[in-house]
Amino acid sequence: MIFDLIKNRRAIFPAQYNDKPIAKEEIEKILEAANWAPTHRKTEPWRFKVLTGASKESLGYFLAEKYQETNPKPKQLKFRKIRDKPKQSAAVIAICMQRDPEERLPEWEEIAATAMAVQNMWLCCTELKIGAYWSSPSLIQYMDEFFPLGEGEKCLGFFYMGYYDEEPEPGMRRPVDEKTVWLK
Repeated sequence: MIFDLIKNRRAIFPAQYNDKPIAKEEIEKILEAANWAPTHRKTEPWRFKVLTGASKESLGYFLAEKYQETNPKPKQLKFRKIRDKPKQSAAVIAICMQRDPEERLPEWEEIAATAMAVQNMWLCCTELKIGAYWSSPSLIQYMDEFFPLGEGEKCLGFFYMGYYDEEPEPGMRRPVDEKTVWLK
């Protein structure tokens, strides 16, 4: 049931992933789920760059070096974590957003549509028992130095994915009535 799937979605981090690879067909299924997100004016602003194999390690080194270059007092532990996170993942998907060239709608709507595409990916991963985590570090502002971005395209973060062995902790939410106002 979709409600159970929504309630069971969790952030599962790269350090929790095992070594099992994710088949290309599974990644394609996850991306197809993303492609069915709502989109105002049918701009379909989501763009994805899938990193597997050696490209994940290259991403880790790029991010770690950029961290060291832009931070006045870089910490070795943080440097290593940034460098190793992509390598710990079976796949990393760079989440990008292509701005409508005509700017027919506010940018926030295209960012929201891209976020909904990521939610679809995350729910699909939950169904497939693939761990996932969306990270949006400040270093994404430099991604045009790592891979080509089109005119008006920006990177919004990374979607780390991998199979995992331990079941995630159950989620907790405050009651929705604490966040709801009914108007009559």
